[in-house]
Amino acid sequence: MSEGAGGPGDQPGFLLWRVTLRWQREIAAVLAPLDLTHVQFVLLACTFWLNDQGLTPNQATVAEQAGTDVKMTSQVIRTLEAKGLVTREVDPADTRARRLRVTAAGADLAPRAMAAVEAADAAFFDPVARPDAVSMLSKLARFGHSDR
Repeated sequence: MSEGAGGPGDQPGFLLWRVTLRWQREIAAVLAPLDLTHVQFVLLACTFWLNDQGLTPNQATVAEQAGTDVKMTSQVIRTLEAKGLVTREVDPADTRARRLRVTAAGADLAPRAMAAVEAADAAFFDPVARPDAVSMLSKLARFGHSDR
């Protein structure tokens, strides 16, 4: 911090840290009754969305979609498979890769979890107009929208 600067509450990084922690707690709270962690939800939702687009993605594609580490994605996908929410099948084009498909249970849970998270997001971001929040966060994330 520079000489004469205010306290941590005046620092954007500190504020982002506090906001992120609060948001993560709220998302975890809505996902707990569904027996999903936040990362499990994200990977299930990404797989569900890609399947819904007619794709059978491999783990690397889901990791790229979610913005997660490939090794961690593989571990979490195994957990989702053990819960009966996704299947992993050997890719005929690359036997090292696994193609992912949500199961009937996963296809039932994903939309319910997505609705719960969307409701939590709507309540959390209510003080900020949605277009403003999306624009600012897209700029910070450096992806998504052309209005960077």
